[in-house]
Amino acid sequence: MKYRLLLVLAAALALSACTGSDAVDPNPDSTFKFHSGTQLGKLYPEADRRKAGAFGGTLLDGGTTSLAATRGKVVVINFWAAWCTPCRTETPQFDLVYRKVKSRGVAFLGIDTKDLKSNAKAFVRDYDITYPIIYDEPGEALLRLGDLPATGLPFTVLLDKQGKVAAVYIIRVSAKDLTGAIDKLLAER
Repeated sequence: MKYRLLLVLAAALALSACTGSDAVDPNPDSTFKFHSGTQLGKLYPEADRRKAGAFGGTLLDGGTTSLAATRGKVVVINFWAAWCTPCRTETPQFDLVYRKVKSRGVAFLGIDTKDLKSNAKAFVRDYDITYPIIYDEPGEALLRLGDLPATGLPFTVLLDKQGKVAAVYIIRVSAKDLTGAIDKLLAER
């Protein structure tokens, strides 16, 4: 477990130096592999987007879900933890956005990682978070989604309606920036 995490961290650090046109794998048939983050409110050009890797997991409130359950929707995937100070601000704001846009074809998935399950459940209850939260303590979704960086929380991944990665924000995102990016994705074909 520690060895795998060290490998992921080393790969993320090596890849984080990539910028510009190298930010996305040039092979149009490939699955997304993280190279660098997106500026807040910006999206990867449609032609450069790649499919997100498949993942799923057990929900904090019971049951299971998978990325496949969001097919055809714009998807916001937020990686967070109850101990993460910026997450304590961002997650409740994301829930407010979720409540406003879910009827417009937008799905949210929270990924609680590197956290105690009891702390995550208490946070979700105390802040009345209504979107589905996958409990992923070992961080497997990071790898399966596209070798995302495990260097810090929170970070957010946006998928377009075709299930392609449209943005990776490796910084706390405001409700305003998130809403603007969602609106851009909803306006796409």
